Amino acid sequence: MVSSGERATLSGLTPDEAKEFHGVFMSSFIAFIAVAIVAHILAWMWRPWLPGPEGYTSLVDSVKVAALQVLPNLV
Repeated sequence: MVSSGERATLSGLTPDEAKEFHGVFMSSFIAFIAVAIVAHILAWMWRPWLPGPEGYTSLVDSVKVAALQVLPNLV
């Protein structure tokens, strides 16, 4: 609550409370952006948005080769 000596703002927060809220908001926003960037990189690695000259068929072949190399190591 705003004391009688301070001016009321539109948000109802004091300047110190507004600075604290801004800090928490910016930290959360930066963390969200970092997670979104990692998610986009992983999605690009899984399936590129722009296929190569042979289309997505070249990706299927490389996935088969990778799977054949990994599967024997899992057993």
